[in-house]
Amino acid sequence: MKHHTPYLGDFIDGVFVLAEKPHGEFKDVSPADLNDLVMTVPFSHDHIDQACSAAKKAYPGWATTSLEDRKSALLRLKEVFIAHESEMAELISRDTGKPLWDATTEAKALASKIDITLSHSLKLVEDVHVPNALPGVEGVIRYRSRGVMAVLGPFNFPAHLPNGHIIPALIAGNTVVFKPSEQTPAVGQFLAQMIEKAHLPKGVFNMVQGDSASGRRLVVSEDVDGILFTGSYEVGLKIKQETMNHYWKILALEMGGKNSTVVWDDADIDKAIYETLVGAFLSTGQRCSGTSRIFLHENIADAFTERFYQAAKKPTIGHWRENPFMGPLINASAVEKYIRFQEIANRENCESLMRGKSLDLKQKGYYVTPSIHLVKKFDPASVYQKSEIFGPNVAIMKVSDFDETMKTVNSSGYGLVMSLFTNNRSLYEKSLFQARVGLLNWNRTTNGASSKLPFGGMGKSGNDRPSAHFAIQYCTIPVASLEDLTPFDASKMLPGVSLEGVKKN
Repeated sequence: MKHHTPYLGDFIDGVFVLAEKPHGEFKDVSPADLNDLVMTVPFSHDHIDQACSAAKKAYPGWATTSLEDRKSALLRLKEVFIAHESEMAELISRDTGKPLWDATTEAKALASKIDITLSHSLKLVEDVHVPNALPGVEGVIRYRSRGVMAVLGPFNFPAHLPNGHIIPALIAGNTVVFKPSEQTPAVGQFLAQMIEKAHLPKGVFNMVQGDSASGRRLVVSEDVDGILFTGSYEVGLKIKQETMNHYWKILALEMGGKNSTVVWDDADIDKAIYETLVGAFLSTGQRCSGTSRIFLHENIADAFTERFYQAAKKPTIGHWRENPFMGPLINASAVEKYIRFQEIANRENCESLMRGKSLDLKQKGYYVTPSIHLVKKFDPASVYQKSEIFGPNVAIMKVSDFDETMKTVNSSGYGLVMSLFTNNRSLYEKSLFQARVGLLNWNRTTNGASSKLPFGGMGKSGNDRPSAHFAIQYCTIPVASLEDLTPFDASKMLPGVSLEGVKKN
């Protein structure tokens, strides 16, 4: 049953506030059913400034709250997350179109992130005492909070990925201003409602809706000390450019990938086919860690390709309530881009093994079928071979030389994830050095990272600020102290210095 989610406004200084004079409005329509209007959002650019001001005002009190009290606050939030898992999952499905089983996995990750941060990641920023850092002087490394952190969320994981920044930022003592994606404002609002239920102090967490101009206003705010972003390379680059003069701001930019799976001739082929199918088409290809390219050793390439093609016909596609494997793309422009890149591939002499097309289903939405292209020859100038498509398309290329394959893997400019399927450990160890990626999986798909490990890439995939387990690091600043509690020893004064004749108070 369709129902309109009431728009509560922006969450600023502990209360939801409606815009008195909106600067614009957008409609949140479910990509799974274009008759399902989830929410209408009137937004105010002025609210950005108000939220940043509230966060800055709340910062000193929250930063000096004891770690145990901050832990208690987040454990309250964990209970709220658990109590509302099913509601959050359904809202994620409506906002993104992803199947309910996929959205449920995301909703469950919210509480898990709190557990992992408190029990695992906080160890990375514990105080370190260094005896005799200088002769007879103790050294201490402490990690202090940064200030106001702006979190800009993506549409594909509209709850889990922002939460992956928000939780470490809060536990470290920072305050937060969160801007959800315009594609998924209802999830952003519900996340704010749950944080409200956890009764954090006013201004510690704030949420503002808006357009791209709102995002720009947030990242250039003088009150903001850090920007934590997940999204496209193009938007991440704009954030970097907008803040060139704000050199003091920490930027943690996670910006997608053009990820590769390499299958060698000694691999477990059944496992490689299944894992690669999941890597390419899970979440309709709308994952930054999705598999875009498959490199197959020539001895197994033809057999693998035929079986992969047959398997790629089988995943179910449909409305999220039906729990298919694939839901829709996020919007009409995503469908247009998906179709356009197949045409680009054809123009660049790639063979279309499976054509992806729009689907007309019972519910009118942005549904498409998977697609596969065979790349006859690596072309460093190819637009198709180096662009992130963010849809269920995968390119297959036949290879024979491992070193040359690694060069091609690195050719796109992105460097997020690579998967290698082989039983040869020496090849895996070689790829650990040669592949310019932040995540390298052995006999496992590119998708599905662990919050107990760092998550980040090289090149166009990020700016060396890995998230997940390591997120706590960019939410803190290391402060070094030399602590000397010994009495003054005049015999150790430097040459040419004297206190003779200096009167004591």
